[in-house]
Amino acid sequence: MIMQTILIEKNAGIGRLILNRPQRLNSFNETLHQELASAFHTLSQDSEVRVIVITGQGRGFCAGQDLSESSTEQGIPLPLEGSLERYYNPLIQNIRHSAKPVVAAVNGVAAGAGANLALACDVVIAKYSAQFIQSFCNIGLVPDAGGTWMLPRLVGYAKAVGLTLLGEAIDALEAERIGMIWQAVADDQFDAKVDALCEKLAQRPTQALAFTKQALQRSSEHSLAQQLELERNLQYFALHSYDFKEGVQAFKQKRPAVFLGR
Repeated sequence: MIMQTILIEKNAGIGRLILNRPQRLNSFNETLHQELASAFHTLSQDSEVRVIVITGQGRGFCAGQDLSESSTEQGIPLPLEGSLERYYNPLIQNIRHSAKPVVAAVNGVAAGAGANLALACDVVIAKYSAQFIQSFCNIGLVPDAGGTWMLPRLVGYAKAVGLTLLGEAIDALEAERIGMIWQAVADDQFDAKVDALCEKLAQRPTQALAFTKQALQRSSEHSLAQQLELERNLQYFALHSYDFKEGVQAFKQKRPAVFLGR
């Protein structure tokens, strides 16, 4: 399949999805929605891919919905017929539930749904010059693409309210300081840092990482007793994995483990 708005790269266990509408700061139109969903599914099913990276071409990561292609002249679709139900919500769910680590490499502005696309990923690394903007209130909308779920969990209620009601931009250093993202790095070190991060994740025990993601994501809805039960059950499956056996052997033999992700 030839992609118009997505570039796909695959190397050494790392699958990269590059949003490729730089003239529109990689904002979403229908083609980008469809192609990103398809490309993410393809890399998710590829047994050679151990980590998925989402980044942007040019000076922007993703500026959210392309408003130049949005129109209300034909009427507002019902909730179950609109773009949130058809595109954004399935994408966010697929990222959150991916059996592989998903990295957002935020190379520039991440606004609106573009910001929340980044925050849905497991690890967010951003250039110092990148900005995160919950811009919905500036055009009379409600934060979507999971923003109202993720922000309070990442930064707390008070910060989430300020970010969403004021719609002000914050830079990557501030985003790191308040716990919104994993790491802010200097622009000239960004590519090397992203590569090193992804190489490390690609060499980790992929199945165990998937179990870890599941446990962390469900912790907020569980009591301690429920979470202990989940940990017990997930650990049972991890104990039966090849990577656990390899990890123990490597520890005994005092050598680096060579995980295969299974």
